[in-house]
Amino acid sequence: MSFQATPTLLHLAVRSLLRDEALAVSGLQDLPVELFPPLFKEAFTHKRFVVLKAMVQVWPFPCLPLGGLMKMKASYLETLQIILDGINILLDQKVHPRSHKLRVLDLRAMHKDFWNVWAGDEAAAGSLEVKRKKKTQDRGARVVAKQSLKVFIDMCLKPRALDACMSYLLLWVEGRTGLLGCKKLKISTIALRNIVKVLEMLDLDYMEEVEVCCTWKLSTLASFAPYMGQMRSLRKFLLSHVCIPVPISLEEKGKLIDQFTSQFHNLEYLRELSLDSISFLEGHLDRLLRCLKVPLETLSITDCQLSESDLKSLTQCPGIRQLKHLDLSGVILTNINPKPLRVLLETVAATLKTLDLENCRIMDSQLSALLPALSSCSQLTTFNYLRNPISVAVLERLLCHTARLSRLTLEMYSTPWEIYGAQGAFHHKRLEQLREELSRTMEPLKHTRTVWFSIIPCPPCGY
Repeated sequence: MSFQATPTLLHLAVRSLLRDEALAVSGLQDLPVELFPPLFKEAFTHKRFVVLKAMVQVWPFPCLPLGGLMKMKASYLETLQIILDGINILLDQKVHPRSHKLRVLDLRAMHKDFWNVWAGDEAAAGSLEVKRKKKTQDRGARVVAKQSLKVFIDMCLKPRALDACMSYLLLWVEGRTGLLGCKKLKISTIALRNIVKVLEMLDLDYMEEVEVCCTWKLSTLASFAPYMGQMRSLRKFLLSHVCIPVPISLEEKGKLIDQFTSQFHNLEYLRELSLDSISFLEGHLDRLLRCLKVPLETLSITDCQLSESDLKSLTQCPGIRQLKHLDLSGVILTNINPKPLRVLLETVAATLKTLDLENCRIMDSQLSALLPALSSCSQLTTFNYLRNPISVAVLERLLCHTARLSRLTLEMYSTPWEIYGAQGAFHHKRLEQLREELSRTMEPLKHTRTVWFSIIPCPPCGY
């Protein structure tokens, strides 16, 4: 026998209102604030479009977090049209009623706890809701200062056409300058004309995260750069796979690089910078670093070729002195003097939490030069040294240094190549002894630590 939960008074009141849509609409002005979210959610679920359209016009909160209920896809198109029709009526009003408070229509996939809390789900009414209210208030104050209403979205621009909901939204926004704000933008298309068309519809001042993950030419990046420079709230920027066309002069290359790097002067809130497979970086990293205005928390330069001068410019950059996360994986350092990297580690030793040197092909002699600097990184929690050739003897020295780092919880290494050689049995036994010694060393610290070895060795020849 199955039992259905007894409906609460709140749910009964909502259902009663929706039985007569005309009565529900006429009574919205006198409806208690507490009933608005559960009534809206019920009307949304059962597609009571007349009620939804009317509720938007008298919404009693600064933010309508619609993205917590709907997804931006074709099946929600009719609902989105109804909501925007209600917004149209608001925008066309010259005099708003005193009860009008709506400042933000948020179409991002978040704020689900808002609807759960107001619908009577006590489990959701925790500290997250308090934080959400504070963020909404802060955002609302900023929006009011600029404009009476703002629509927020996250966007992903792909090679294929935009989905029905996003296409309709952009058509609706056309001609309404500054209405549409985007917090997160992902670009995976090389169609610059389409990208620019969308960017010119957005209020770029609200952009916080941008990810460009497609094969752009350097000239395309230079054309995009002025728009990036308008993203004054940008906190996270990821760029990957920018290539240089072969027939290009050094003068033209330098000009295009400067068009891109100069825009970093405007990014006063940038905290995370990730550059992956960027072929123009070698020998020109200083052009970018000298334009950084604020300290970074995360710097990721991966699968790129860097010169010794590039590493030196990193050590001299004021913007990396409070770095918490450094990722240089895939930057081949075999033939580069280890001194710049040692100086870099010394510079960030007081703040660095994660260090990723996977597949840098660092040799034993270079690692030995880095050990004193590495052991001074007192805040380090994660160290990735996979796919670097290392001998058992140097690994033993390395583990002795890292054992002193009390906050370190995860270390990752390739199995020393000697284990698989003619003396493999001997070295394998030494590795087991090393593991036991490490365990004894860590035991007094009362600190859980994982030392992980890949079963694929990285041979000293570098192949």
